[in-house]
Amino acid sequence: MTEAHPGDAAGAETLEIMSAAPRYNAWQFEQIAPYVGRRVLEVGSGIGNMSAHIVAGGCDLLVLTDTDTWYQEQLRRRFAEHPEVRVDSLTLPDATAAGRFQPLRLDTVIALNVVEHIEDDVGTLRSMAELLEPAGRVVILVPALPSIFGSLDEELGHYRRYTRASLAGAFRAAGLGLERMFWFNRAGTLGWWLNARARRTRRIPLGQLRSFDTMVPLLRLERFLPLPFGQSLIAIGRRHD
Repeated sequence: MTEAHPGDAAGAETLEIMSAAPRYNAWQFEQIAPYVGRRVLEVGSGIGNMSAHIVAGGCDLLVLTDTDTWYQEQLRRRFAEHPEVRVDSLTLPDATAAGRFQPLRLDTVIALNVVEHIEDDVGTLRSMAELLEPAGRVVILVPALPSIFGSLDEELGHYRRYTRASLAGAFRAAGLGLERMFWFNRAGTLGWWLNARARRTRRIPLGQLRSFDTMVPLLRLERFLPLPFGQSLIAIGRRHD
């Protein structure tokens, strides 16, 4: 494990842990890939676990952003050989961000496991929409089910876990048209409850994650199970003008 940034130990360690789950990261990207355009901005890119999949998927422009200069430097090093990638600072909500990024003609803003870290989620979604060209998409993934909120959420600085209704309400309040919303990672619900609620662990157990990652080919079949829950929710919204 690389040295964690001293100001964000839990977040940095969790990103390093998640880098040990390549199948899971690929599965997550496959869920959003149909909604990703050619001129993309990723909010909260961290060390680039998901950014690498966006790059591999092909785009004309990819703007990787984070609030922390340490993460920004990791991103610059990791993607130094990709001329379509640029790295910038972005803290949301930010009413001035549109002026900085609108000239880039962005068609997609992605934020995976980001919005739950921000107290003003509606303002954040509104800021994301303002970065986009008309009819551009906001693509987010957030933790679901308030009933399993626990120690892992607390350690990671989550303000909330979402229901379908609360997430749809946030999109409406931000002025975004909700194109689609769906559950992701139904099997992970039990694991999160066990670690965050029953065991009250402070980090995702690496051994468990690696075992879970080997099961991803089987877990992909969850789309055939009409279970009304999941560890996460994915939502796609459209900017209306």
